[in-house]
Amino acid sequence: MLVSVGRRPNSDNIGLDRAGVNTNPQGWIQTDKHMATNVPGIYSIGDVTGPPLFAHKASKQGIVAAESIAGMKTEADFRTIPWAIFTDPEIASTGLTESQAKEKGYDPITGKFPFTALGRALLAGETEGFVKVVADKNSELVLGVHIVGPEASDLISEAALAIEMGATLQDIEWTIHPHPTLPEALMESAAAAKRRAIHILQK
Repeated sequence: MLVSVGRRPNSDNIGLDRAGVNTNPQGWIQTDKHMATNVPGIYSIGDVTGPPLFAHKASKQGIVAAESIAGMKTEADFRTIPWAIFTDPEIASTGLTESQAKEKGYDPITGKFPFTALGRALLAGETEGFVKVVADKNSELVLGVHIVGPEASDLISEAALAIEMGATLQDIEWTIHPHPTLPEALMESAAAAKRRAIHILQK
């Protein structure tokens, strides 16, 4: 069972009003792509800047803020931010879900590959779960990847890189993955989206 009650910013009573730093009605500190607030010289990173609330996002924001303060040409331009839940089995995701893709005007197609059909998962005795890829039907651009299963928190990084680099289904399918490994499931799911998977039955 996973219970999540949500979080809210603890930005009251720290002097933001006296400093003149803008927050939205929910209390999240407002920043631009350089992590600068509306007050010159004041930057903000992390959960207090608003969702998604992840340590790895905050770390990247910190780098952008430091580079901006140092006068470097940089900005927070995140195409996707992966996340993981360390349950058993693990859950990880990056990019758009199928319904979110439809809401954004895409005509999505999906490919799904179960760990029950993956050699490395069978060897490890961890066959629960699947990898699902969401792509645009016309361009085959990868829009999202969702994983439930062994080492999902590690597997999601390849998916995030694919989205960040603007990869297509073909890019992932044609990338040779070592065998037997868990990342093969991503390659197989990309093939499944085009009904080209050879290790599962497809209609």
